[in-house]
Amino acid sequence: MKYFTEKNSIVRKIWGSADTVLFIFAGAAAEFAVNKAVDWLYFTGRLPADPLGRLFSTVVYANKIIFSEMDDANRAIDQITAIHKTVEQNRQAQIPDWAYRDVLFMLIYYSVTSFEVLQRKLTDYEKAEIFDTFYRVGIRMGLTDLPQNYKDWTIAYEQHLKNDTVFSDFTIDLYKQYRKHLGYIRYQILKQVQILIVSQRINQLLSLGRIRFIIPVLWGYKLGRKLKLGNFIIRMVLPKAYGAQVENLQAV
Repeated sequence: MKYFTEKNSIVRKIWGSADTVLFIFAGAAAEFAVNKAVDWLYFTGRLPADPLGRLFSTVVYANKIIFSEMDDANRAIDQITAIHKTVEQNRQAQIPDWAYRDVLFMLIYYSVTSFEVLQRKLTDYEKAEIFDTFYRVGIRMGLTDLPQNYKDWTIAYEQHLKNDTVFSDFTIDLYKQYRKHLGYIRYQILKQVQILIVSQRINQLLSLGRIRFIIPVLWGYKLGRKLKLGNFIIRMVLPKAYGAQVENLQAV
């Protein structure tokens, strides 16, 4: 039985950890907000109505692909493609290839930075394995001009940040929605986590500032995780509907 990722893969370790998935979610929330193609997410109305749910669906699909048998994973990828084709038909326009690449790029980037903040530095081999996983997703989606290896990806990602990100009215509105749906305290935690894991370019665009209180909170969380309190803390920092869902993403 062949799976999309090997059972001992570092990608499974990353995406099978609820806290790492939570950090990936936080990074994606930041980068989606400044992506030049974010208007596509506003087109359906789902993003401003339920920003956490819309972004979480991206994480859910990635998790499903990573832990599925090859055929099931390919069907999930094909379903993603079909959903976007429907949106294109409704808008009578085509989502640019670079917008799809940007999503893959952010999943690679935040897989790396989130794990390294919470666990340890990754080896070059492990980073290449993360890249290869999402590269294969992109190939299945029929994307073109994908970098061929992790080293080339780092160059392409920097170019993406330069060309495809901008602070806009969508950015302002999306962060208003984050605050509305999270509440003040959780919203502040979100931004502090983002400071830890986003690139300098994203930090500057969003004016996230500098780290204030998240380091001792992170130490406390790591201690709580050793005491088997990790799930309890996740439920504390996420709205009820999403805390349970993040826990359910953990590898069995």
